[in-house]
Amino acid sequence: MLRAGDALRFTPDEIDAYRKLGLDFDGARTRDDIEQALTRWTDTLNDERPDLLEKIAVAMAKARGIKLPARLTRMR
Repeated sequence: MLRAGDALRFTPDEIDAYRKLGLDFDGARTRDDIEQALTRWTDTLNDERPDLLEKIAVAMAKARGIKLPARLTRMR
């Protein structure tokens, strides 16, 4: 990713790598564009694979050393 002030650019290789994960950053030029793409991706995951979204959230929280909100806490 290349940055120039508030503008962002992704290389074609980066766009292809993100597409393999289901993210479409083609045409993203600002942080807002990236946020919108991530929102669409998480909404899709929530609809299609909520279990996978939860695993991602748990791993991200663990990596940052933070607690998950109560609605994402796993119950056994």
